[in-house]
Amino acid sequence: MSTAHTTLPYRFVAIEGNIGAGKTTLSRMIAEQYNCRLILEEFSDNPFLPFFYENPERYAFPVELFFMTERHKQLQSELAQTDLFQQGIVSDYFFLKTLLFANNNLQDEEYRLFQRLFHILNANFPKPDLLVYLHRPVDQLLINIKKRGRDFEKDITPASLNPFNRLILNFLKQIRNYPC
Repeated sequence: MSTAHTTLPYRFVAIEGNIGAGKTTLSRMIAEQYNCRLILEEFSDNPFLPFFYENPERYAFPVELFFMTERHKQLQSELAQTDLFQQGIVSDYFFLKTLLFANNNLQDEEYRLFQRLFHILNANFPKPDLLVYLHRPVDQLLINIKKRGRDFEKDITPASLNPFNRLILNFLKQIRNYPC
C-alpha cells in the first residue's frame, strides 16, 4: 500500500462485521492510507468476557453492559477530539453493534432494560458518515478466530456466530437513508 495520503471524503467511517471478519485489519489499512485517527474496540478489558464464553446465560447482561459503557465512553472521548493533522476517523466498530449483540445474547426482560439504557446513551451520539459491513461465511470467521489465537475465543461455535450475521443483515436491509 502506498504511503502517500489522500483525503478521505468522510469525517467518520465505521467498519462493522462479525467476530473475525477483518474489521481491525481493514480499519488499520484505511487509517494508514488516508492518515485518519484510528479507534479500535477495547474488548480485552471486559472482565466478564471469559466467563461469558463459558456460561453465556449467566454472564450475558454484565458482558453486554460493560461493552456498551466502554464503547460509549471511548467513542464519546475520541469523537470530541479534533486533530489538525488527521481529518478523518475510522473505527473498527459501530455503536449500534452494542444493541444487536444484546438482542442476540439477552433474555427478554434484560434486553428491554438494556435497550432503554442504550437509547439514552445513543440519543445525541454522532453517527458514522459511512458504515462499511464486512461479511464472511461462518467457516472463514472460525478460521480467522483460530488464527489470532485468543484463548477466550477458542470455544466459539458456528451456532454463536450465525445469529449476529442474521441480525446485522436484517438491520442493514432496513436502512433507507444511510451512506452504506
